Amino acid sequence: MGGDWAPFPSLDLRRAAGGQLHEVAPPANKDLQAFLHGCQRSSDPIDPIVAPSLVIHFTFLTRCQPPRASPKRCVTVRFGHLRLIPHRNRHSSTVVGASKPRAFYQSMEKRRWLVFVVFTWMFVFSAGRELKIKHKDHGPIYNHTLATILVRYASTVYLSDLTELFTWTCSRCDGLIKDFEMIELVVDIQHCLQAFVGVAQDPNAIIIAFRGTQEHSIQNWVEDLFWKQLDLDYPGMPDAMVHHGFFNAYHNTTIRPGILNAIARAKEFYGDIRIIVTGHSMGGAMASFCALDLRVNQKERNVQVMTFGQPRIGNAAFASYFSELVPNTIRVTNEHDMVPHLPPYYTYFPQKTYHHFPREVWLYNVGVESLVYEVEKICDDSGEDPTCSRSVSGNSISDHLVYFGVELMAKTWRRCRIVMGPGVVEYSRTDLGGNFVLSRDLATPVLKMNAISEAGAKPL
Repeated sequence: MGGDWAPFPSLDLRRAAGGQLHEVAPPANKDLQAFLHGCQRSSDPIDPIVAPSLVIHFTFLTRCQPPRASPKRCVTVRFGHLRLIPHRNRHSSTVVGASKPRAFYQSMEKRRWLVFVVFTWMFVFSAGRELKIKHKDHGPIYNHTLATILVRYASTVYLSDLTELFTWTCSRCDGLIKDFEMIELVVDIQHCLQAFVGVAQDPNAIIIAFRGTQEHSIQNWVEDLFWKQLDLDYPGMPDAMVHHGFFNAYHNTTIRPGILNAIARAKEFYGDIRIIVTGHSMGGAMASFCALDLRVNQKERNVQVMTFGQPRIGNAAFASYFSELVPNTIRVTNEHDMVPHLPPYYTYFPQKTYHHFPREVWLYNVGVESLVYEVEKICDDSGEDPTCSRSVSGNSISDHLVYFGVELMAKTWRRCRIVMGPGVVEYSRTDLGGNFVLSRDLATPVLKMNAISEAGAKPL
């Protein structure tokens, strides 16, 4: 028997004579070495007349996590190409042992095939299991760069200085999101809610951002999530249930009409560009309801969602409807962030409890000796992948407040404290409840808007 090694772009076991192809996964390194060593030491003759040639193709497999990682974060496994051929005498074309009866060779061939099949199944059910990749869904494609951009919008909407926010002159408004034009800033004083709508050059889209909770203490808000019950049937969706607090925060406040008005104005001025909705924590829940509203009630076709650390907002039926209607959705979770674990999910009652919609991207750290790497794991399409954030305990508030190194919170935990300068008063509309909208004429030059920020600001 002889052997030769060469790279090959596929992995298969085939009969040269019959042309049958059976794909198997690459074996583990130790199993492969043992198998090849055994083959090389074998001196059993093979009758070339009755034994078809065996060809095993292996390849070079490199796995990097995440895709943008440096070479130090990649693992390469080398496989080869093994050809099993009849063992012939060096000085003769006669097969070694040819004087033996033909039945002997046929018996040896059967034994060899039996051993080979056993080894093949061992490879498939051991090493191959870890390398199996599922090509099933056609879900959203996660974009790391877009995530690092949108998390900054989710952070900026927490600002209480409305002059800096409206004129886009705040310290958080620089860098990746500096080329953003504000259209409307909506503030619901009665319910302590805030959101804005504007247009970004990169990505070329309408950006809608919702602020997360602004309670006296985030600990109190998180504790309250434990007890929120599914108590509202979502309109037009049989069996879909949500919590009324999450639903009403978007649908029954001044936030929704302000958002829809701004989108209509942006579409009229900028054309039919896509819409991206984002938010953190409670802002992520509102962003989800907003996206669903845009798809179902406003008939918008190009709506994308990316939220950070959002809680569960509905049951399994609602999650199913949502993933079908708003398929381009990413929920980013971070390490042991406790909010994505709330309200609780009960494994044994999947239809009677809260259920996340897909697709989750879980951020976590991996330590290799003295080095720590951040991994961005794209989870399955169930919404409740047990190998992602559900694989760890949700016990960290600090992991909830920082994503991609960006702080997602107000500078101080005070209920609805806002600051606004006199220069932006002319852009505001206020209702009887004190809720107001800062709205910019899209024909107004941005430079004039920025000049307003130099005026003094006062708390409201």
